[in-house]
Amino acid sequence: MKEDKLTQLQDKIGYHFQNLSLLNNALTHSSYANERHWKYERNNERLEFLGDAVLELVSSDYIFSNHKDMVEGKMTKLRASLVCEMSLASSAREIELGEYLKLGHGEWVTGGGKRDSILSDAFEAVIGAIYLDGGLNPAREFILQYVLSDIEKKQLFYDSKTILQEIIQSKFHEKTNLSYALEKEEGPDHNKSFEVVCMVNEKAYGRGRGRTKKAAEQKAAYETILLLRQEK
Repeated sequence: MKEDKLTQLQDKIGYHFQNLSLLNNALTHSSYANERHWKYERNNERLEFLGDAVLELVSSDYIFSNHKDMVEGKMTKLRASLVCEMSLASSAREIELGEYLKLGHGEWVTGGGKRDSILSDAFEAVIGAIYLDGGLNPAREFILQYVLSDIEKKQLFYDSKTILQEIIQSKFHEKTNLSYALEKEEGPDHNKSFEVVCMVNEKAYGRGRGRTKKAAEQKAAYETILLLRQEK
């Protein structure tokens, strides 16, 4: 990747690498490396593994330190909501990470740079790269800024359907009908895309798109929660 693009990303995240090859590595999807017959270690999967561990440590420490009365089960659930795929993909979009990824041709033409799974994995790889380049402190600062912020919003990502059901039960009559309608299904079996709309008493609310129906329903539920809060 051109150095000016890498500089742009570093300016955006507020961290400048001593070893730029680590950042390049973090931005390289396996599809790109495979097309060029590169060695396995040149894609971002190993950095993703490391970044996931750093993220779990930092988020666990943050929750433990800032929620002194929270029991273990609730701490586990809160951490899961903050580091789930949708949450990390949202954080990745905040820094427009998809614009900097190196993807294989097939992934690129099918919109891989916008896909939650690819964005969340690359985001963890960036965490791993920062950790290797500068140690735990800059990795922690990055996580605090982009993951452990706006916690109330990110908690909704984890199980929006359950939260929406609870909101519906408290806001509406108990006979309110909440359902999810599949509006569109596209792509081959190995690369499916589903679009779902959330219906409340036959009225369309939030819409969601994902690689599985469940993921699409979670996003639709999340958007519905935001719309219901606006109504309130």
